[in-house]
Amino acid sequence: MSYEEKGTWLYLVVAVVGYAVYLSLVLPQVTGGTPVGDVDYVPIMLWTIGGAIVATIVLRILVEIVFPSESTKGDVRDREIDRLGTRVGSSFVVIGALGALVLAMLEAEWFWIANVIYLCFVLSALLESITRLVAYRRGVPAW
Repeated sequence: MSYEEKGTWLYLVVAVVGYAVYLSLVLPQVTGGTPVGDVDYVPIMLWTIGGAIVATIVLRILVEIVFPSESTKGDVRDREIDRLGTRVGSSFVVIGALGALVLAMLEAEWFWIANVIYLCFVLSALLESITRLVAYRRGVPAW
């Protein structure tokens, strides 16, 4: 498994786990009857995003210590896969921006706007990672 593919797996796992942690901390407040305007989601969101960044860095180092790669330099195939994954994943960033724009126009609670953006960032990471992993296994489509 290449250095880039290992990083993609880590990115996928950390995105899922980080968002699951966020939801496990915020959903009890929302379902517990707290009005969404009073839900204290900002520090939880910031800590889970920051924790995901730190976890990715630490896990990347640990994986390279335990399972060292032959080379950390990407080749042409890695760059093509990276471009393909980025293009596919960016679609959810755009969807999140449009969703947040619509919610802002409807004067929705900030809670919903922030959570739509965060959800779309996570979906973008998932779609990007899955696209890259499929490309590593099946090759880059020749469209």
